[in-house]
Amino acid sequence: MLPQNIPIAEIGRSHIDTPVLADDAHAQDHLPVVEALAEIASNMNADANVDQMLTRFLAIMMRLSKGKAGVVRVLTSDGSYLRMVGSIGLSPALQDKNRYMPVECGVCGQAIRSQSPQMDSVLTGCNKQVRHLYFALQCKTVYAIPLRHKGRVLGVYNLFMDGDKTLPPDISYLFNSISEHLGIALENARLTRENMRISLMNERTMLANQIHDSLAQTLAYAKMRLAVLNDAMMEGNQGQSIRYLGDVEEAVDMAYSELRNLITQFRDRINPRGLVPALREMVESFRKKANADVDFLNIAQDVVLMPEEEIQVFHIIQESLYNICKHARARHVIVTLDLEDGQYIVNVADDGVGLHSGPAVSIGKSFGLTIMRERAARLNGKLSIESRPAGGTIIRLTFPARLTDNPGDLAA
Repeated sequence: MLPQNIPIAEIGRSHIDTPVLADDAHAQDHLPVVEALAEIASNMNADANVDQMLTRFLAIMMRLSKGKAGVVRVLTSDGSYLRMVGSIGLSPALQDKNRYMPVECGVCGQAIRSQSPQMDSVLTGCNKQVRHLYFALQCKTVYAIPLRHKGRVLGVYNLFMDGDKTLPPDISYLFNSISEHLGIALENARLTRENMRISLMNERTMLANQIHDSLAQTLAYAKMRLAVLNDAMMEGNQGQSIRYLGDVEEAVDMAYSELRNLITQFRDRINPRGLVPALREMVESFRKKANADVDFLNIAQDVVLMPEEEIQVFHIIQESLYNICKHARARHVIVTLDLEDGQYIVNVADDGVGLHSGPAVSIGKSFGLTIMRERAARLNGKLSIESRPAGGTIIRLTFPARLTDNPGDLAA
């Protein structure tokens, strides 16, 4: 078993204290540990995927150990196998047979169980189907160095040597340090993949809810009107037939409009600088699209929201502006953001036709309001729509401010 947790400052001290002569053949063949540390630091910061990084480190480890061949493997998601992600010096036959190895196999299994580096003879430590192929490459000894993170083994490095000598202590210490750092990299990559899956699932759920609450319900309404239209036509009632046909045409127009709005909404992305810059951009966009003056006024001194909260507020205001553009026939719209008594207050006011409108328009507004109220509920807030005394409407969102002095709370 090799020593663990050796400080970086102690690694390679003998190489630093001993001069390296240019004409020394041994020094030319052996990469000094201090140079390896610089290369390791460079590779850890390189922008590449984890498999490529693991393979680069395998090359460094082989140069330091003078290995004949090397393999790096990671655990499969079910923890039953080790999957090869990189190799150096292997024949095609060995690569084919090494793609997947049982997790308990030979010296790799010993390293995983003990969570420490292990050494064994190729002929005894490797699987029967591959050990003679390794031996044919003049590989006699195999090292297994586990990649660890918080008590879990995530992968294994194998180094195949042509002799049976043990690795120098400083090289062993360095490999141990490398394995711990790469274990962290593997764990971070796994967490990144999980977060991407969760984000994708949340995005799909939001899209499904949007389609259900707007487009699907509009089409359901059109389907119901088609049924009564068919009955009226079968009865020869021309007046009702014309009326129901008009309802279907309005519903289809509404569905088309809702579909365009959904496409636009999911193309729009919130500004990475935050909610206030995003709202300024949105208002500028609507000012160009709508035949009305659209203004934004930020009264709050400081807007501190979680990213998820910013998205909900952004889409509530976006849906409000869409409804105003479609139904209100407003000449002026103002969006205000305020913070008062621990409550954020968002107002979207217009001078349009107000709440009293035709049945088809009311249907469209009710769908939009349902979506907005669901978003407000995710903020633990309330959404209301009121008539203005001077004409038009005010859509008001109120929700509690997140009062915290700890920036880490916002990222939780």
